[in-house]
Amino acid sequence: MAENTGKTKIVLAYSGGLDTSVILKWLINTYNADVTAYCSDVGQKEDLNAVREKAFKTGAAEVVIEDLREEFALNYIFPALRGNALYEGIYLLGTSIARPLIAKRQIELASQTGAEYVAHGATGKGNDQVRFELAYAAVNPKIKVIAPWRIWDIASRTELIDYASKNGIAVPVTKEKPYSSDRNLFHISYEGGILEDLNNVPDESMFEITVSPANAPDKSEKVEISYENGNPVYLNGSKETPFNIIEKLNIIAGRNGIGRADVVETRITGMKSRGIYETPAGTLLQFTHRALEAITLTGEEIELKDSLLPKYSKLIYEGSWFSPEFSALQSMIDSTQKNVRGSIGIELYKGNIKILYRKSDKSLYSESIVTFEDDKGSYSQKDATGFINLKALRFKLRK
Repeated sequence: MAENTGKTKIVLAYSGGLDTSVILKWLINTYNADVTAYCSDVGQKEDLNAVREKAFKTGAAEVVIEDLREEFALNYIFPALRGNALYEGIYLLGTSIARPLIAKRQIELASQTGAEYVAHGATGKGNDQVRFELAYAAVNPKIKVIAPWRIWDIASRTELIDYASKNGIAVPVTKEKPYSSDRNLFHISYEGGILEDLNNVPDESMFEITVSPANAPDKSEKVEISYENGNPVYLNGSKETPFNIIEKLNIIAGRNGIGRADVVETRITGMKSRGIYETPAGTLLQFTHRALEAITLTGEEIELKDSLLPKYSKLIYEGSWFSPEFSALQSMIDSTQKNVRGSIGIELYKGNIKILYRKSDKSLYSESIVTFEDDKGSYSQKDATGFINLKALRFKLRK
């Protein structure tokens, strides 16, 4: 840990990109601060040694990089998948799920180092400022927050680059992407730039982990995913860690053209925003989880879960992961998952998912009861008469 210099101590959520590198130097210059650059490895597949080196060159008093990939998968992605989280019916919440974990560890690090302040690089227009700061408040309500984009005089990317140049911060000489992107284990998101025009179709070169269905193999691929307590545990018969299951399914689904979404969503601030998402593993896991729930949960359980889905997903989207209401919903959801176990076999072909089989020792499906052939006395069709009469009574009483 950094030595006690008597300076203001700040822990910055740091990625190594232009924004947070400028913020790191700005915090040092503005507050005469010792800044700890904190970076979580949540599966973004970056050169974290280069991130560390750049932070020190930019003036960080300390750099802390943590491998949180397994924790992210087990304690954040898996709970959301158990809840079938889907914001506004289409977005699998990849960015939203990651922010609470990063913020929580940032606050814990601040406590360990005696820092009074935490800082982040989220803008005043987006969702992440809310997600970070609600998590900060939930973990340590006394922490002080610095949000540079809401208080400094820098108003554009050009001014950001000028500040970097004047302060000796390396700006990569590469062709600028006409959009911004954010990656973690669960997904990649793309927004801004050319994507702000709803008439612009994303160029195929933009996508990193999925191929176009048109370019997917001409031969289908079969996959089996097995669950215990609502969590995927086995892939094609092999037990895997949470991280490995998602990592491997990203590859499998991605090469078969599965997992893209072009979304116009309602931001927390109320404005509409367009995002392009790649979530290959998440797409497969939600599909198979729901298929398994269909045979292991009662209709009433499914109806209850689905009725809560918009609220549950909105709580995640809006940064309320650590709220008491989210905890209550998650506990209820998890209470339904003890019998969600078994295997789903699927076949992938050019962007499509086909179910091959469903297996569970907790299955509520009974072929002997549902059959249109001789049910051997396991179901009396005469019972339906009284049932229908009772269901129809309220209609008859209105006449």
